[in-house]
Amino acid sequence: MLIAGFLSLRWGELIGLHRRDVDLDHGAVRVRRAVAELNNGQREIKAPKSAAGKRTVSIPAAIIPDIRDHLKRYAEPGADGRVFVGAKGATPRRNHFNRLWRKACEDAGIKGLHFHDLRHTGNTLAASTGASTRELMSRMGHSTARAALIYQHASADRDPLIADALSGLVDKARKKIRKAKEEARSKVEGARGGLNTVPGNDQDQAEE
Repeated sequence: MLIAGFLSLRWGELIGLHRRDVDLDHGAVRVRRAVAELNNGQREIKAPKSAAGKRTVSIPAAIIPDIRDHLKRYAEPGADGRVFVGAKGATPRRNHFNRLWRKACEDAGIKGLHFHDLRHTGNTLAASTGASTRELMSRMGHSTARAALIYQHASADRDPLIADALSGLVDKARKKIRKAKEEARSKVEGARGGLNTVPGNDQDQAEE
């Protein structure tokens, strides 16, 4: 979810990632291939649809620890190891994942959210940082005849700055959540303390 949202990667691009594509030291993910599911159920590993799809995307620093933890706990070992593997060691299939996704959304109280919406969310968040249209098209790997000149001239130097700004948004949201939890905890502890210090409470119980 974090890579799909904050790096705007497509499902096939995510499933096609290998360990060697993830450079946490330099904070970047290299998109070099995608896994396509054919109508007959077979899967095909191929290069992205266009030159724009073959790209390097900067990772917001705030989610690097999460990705590092995932690689340690779930990804296959070795440079050729797959980053995302199913519970039985197979490459995840979209239809099976969709069932897990719907269940997760239901548990979180979210309705109508599709996995691909994370990509759109990532683009919206990146746009909110002040990134230009050319930079956004380059980051998303979007390619059309009309957009060819736009993404070809996108500046790679600005992409790490976009990732830094996204990281700031993540940190801000996490701080807000932590603050809310701390305030709620303080209220609970305060309420418990009040019950324990009611004058005459213990004496009344003893007399009864």
